[in-house]
Formats: sequence, C-alpha cells, structure tokens
Amino acid sequence: QVQLVESGGGLVQAGGSLRLSCAASGRTSTAYDMGWFRRAPGKEREFVAAITWSAHKTYYADSVKDRFTASRDNAKNTVYLQMSSLKPEDTAIYYCAARGDYGLEYARRPEDFYYWGQGTQVTVSS
Repeated sequence: QVQLVESGGGLVQAGGSLRLSCAASGRTSTAYDMGWFRRAPGKEREFVAAITWSAHKTYYADSVKDRFTASRDNAKNTVYLQMSSLKPEDTAIYYCAARGDYGLEYARRPEDFYYWGQGTQVTVSS
C-alpha cells in the first residue's frame, strides 16, 4: 500500500497561484500513475489532472487546462499541482490519488484510483 499526504492549500485571491504537493510513503517502489481531484461544496468529487509514472504524459480537465500543471519528482516520491490564474470556482478540497501505471488515459473517475490522500483546502476569494 501507499500513503498519500497533500499540502500547500490555502487562501488566495483570484488571479493568484498556489502549488499543491502530494508526498507518498509506504510501497513507493511500485510505479504509480497519479491523479488530482477536487470536491467543491455541495458537489461531487471531480477529476482535475493526472500524470503518468514516467511524467511523459499529463491529462487535464477542460476547466483547468492551460492554468494548472501536474508534475512529479519520483526521487522525492512527490507529485505537484501548480495552479495559476485561480478563480473563485476553483475553491474546493483537493485530493491526490494513485493507481497502477497503466491505462491512465481512461482513468477519470474517483473509482479508477486505489489510494487517496486526506485532501487540502484551496479557497479563492474574488
């Protein structure tokens, strides 16, 4: 198993930036593709971004494309989500998640990922 811990959330004004981190521990010798999801108040958890183990491919929801960037440093067992040009509608709890290193191009649902962090709150003020 792998344990995931997110950090980097906070309060930011619209147009600002934040970088979220997701640190993995446990069975980190296994290759994992990683995803980012978010849940806004009163809404279901939704896909935000994903990155393959090799970091050769990334995928984004249309709502964050060109504003958010996923990256990873496997030597540090850490995945990042750089968020720029933040909007009030980006306000949510952000979660990182892990799955096996195959088929990421089809993985957009929460149930497609096996391991989850506890989430970090991002609040964007207008």
